[in-house]
Amino acid sequence: MSERRKQLQAQALQEAVQALRARQFARAEQIAASILRNVKTDRAALLVYAHALLGQQRAGEAVAPLEKAALRGPDPELETLLGAALCESRRAADGLAQLRKIAARRPPYLPAFQELAGRLAKSGRLGDAIGVIEEALLLAPDSVDLKLDLGRLCLQANQRARARESFVAAREAAPGRPDILIELAWVQFLDGDYAEAAGTYKHALGLRPEDTQTRANLAMCLMELGDRAGAEAALRTVMRGRPHLLSRAAYTMAVSSHGRFFFRPSDAAKFLGANGAGAVKP
Repeated sequence: MSERRKQLQAQALQEAVQALRARQFARAEQIAASILRNVKTDRAALLVYAHALLGQQRAGEAVAPLEKAALRGPDPELETLLGAALCESRRAADGLAQLRKIAARRPPYLPAFQELAGRLAKSGRLGDAIGVIEEALLLAPDSVDLKLDLGRLCLQANQRARARESFVAAREAAPGRPDILIELAWVQFLDGDYAEAAGTYKHALGLRPEDTQTRANLAMCLMELGDRAGAEAALRTVMRGRPHLLSRAAYTMAVSSHGRFFFRPSDAAKFLGANGAGAVKP
């Protein structure tokens, strides 16, 4: 292949990756397919192509090319994606077996454990999913993402003490990650530790101030603490220029023991100063 052709292929691949990240799955598929027509063994293009198919709920079409590529030699990323495609194409038993096979290899490929745990949790097997992540943590005890995964799974299983412990450990390892802080704050809220939860949400907002869901959750904490003025100020910030979030803000006020309830959405919109609230229907 000429240098010019290689440059064009690289440019096309970059466009496909960008389309995939933007969730423009059809475009990503089209570009990746055109690359594969010229270079059938292009690994990066195949990964984009398969992800694009999964994004369009067409996982079954990704299985054959992934299986063919897997025959060329060990490739844990590609083989993990094959496991996901099998699960999504109503071949869950084959998919789980594939993921277990990758998870059994050493050195460990952690995304295979995460994919396997996610699939097990999705099928209601939370205990098995937790066990998979615990096994992965024995192999990679410093992995922050695994600690976060364990916390989320424990929370799903209503094991809040274990979830909190995992989130605290993840926060200590990576104090600047708002996703960890948000998960920890939610457990604190569920446990009734509203002051702690409010402080954690504020920390997360300092790192990601435009996160409207986190600000709404902060408002819930402030409501429970009796700081109605602070909570309503937070909700007005959420609503500013975002009238479509009226129902979320109204719900936040209504569910709190110290909140407010409005019979008409227009009254809630007026109270919160929502721009364009007249367009919101009851």
